[in-house]
Amino acid sequence: MATTTTSFTITRLSTTTNRLRATSINSSNTTLHHRTRLTNKHTLKSTTFPKISAIISVGDKLPDATLSYFDSDNELQTTTISDLTKSKKTILFAVPGAFTPTCSQKHLPGFVEKSSELKAKGVNTIACISVNDAFVMKAWKVERNIGDEVLMLSDGNGDFTKAIGCELDLSDNVVGLGVRSRRYAMLVEDGVVKVLNLEEGGAFTSSSAEDMLAAL
Repeated sequence: MATTTTSFTITRLSTTTNRLRATSINSSNTTLHHRTRLTNKHTLKSTTFPKISAIISVGDKLPDATLSYFDSDNELQTTTISDLTKSKKTILFAVPGAFTPTCSQKHLPGFVEKSSELKAKGVNTIACISVNDAFVMKAWKVERNIGDEVLMLSDGNGDFTKAIGCELDLSDNVVGLGVRSRRYAMLVEDGVVKVLNLEEGGAFTSSSAEDMLAAL
């Protein structure tokens, strides 16, 4: 009798243990699945950008807009896209933000360094556009020790950027950048876009000064 009771007790314990193990495994699988979903969601959010597109394209005439800047006498001035491009060969390049790493270390310095070569190929004006106010653009110009090689233009409200469909929404960025401009470089002749190198997100692969030199 004792043996039978012991066997029955062991069987019940074994069955209970198996159930606990099964419950633990199912719980682990559910947790892993939940974590995988969270991880995948986080990865997609941090690595995907909207498809590269813009309202403007090669062959289009640029819409007019007013941009601001500080001149060499530290006076606030305004200019228009029409003034910058009419009967001229102009390079307009845009950055997501003044003082940001890629913009400060690579994109802007490249056009400053290559300005003479670009102008030797017939470019009349090289202008940097950013959705920053004119005071920030002036401070960036001073910090980078830029003379008249590149005109530093403020599209403070993003009017021109929106008009050509090049907004970049960085509102979910922890730095709090909000809506900025995509990075691009374009060659404009008499107001018409001849070359447009538009980057995905904040990438820097095809809008450098070297890229524009190669296109001239």
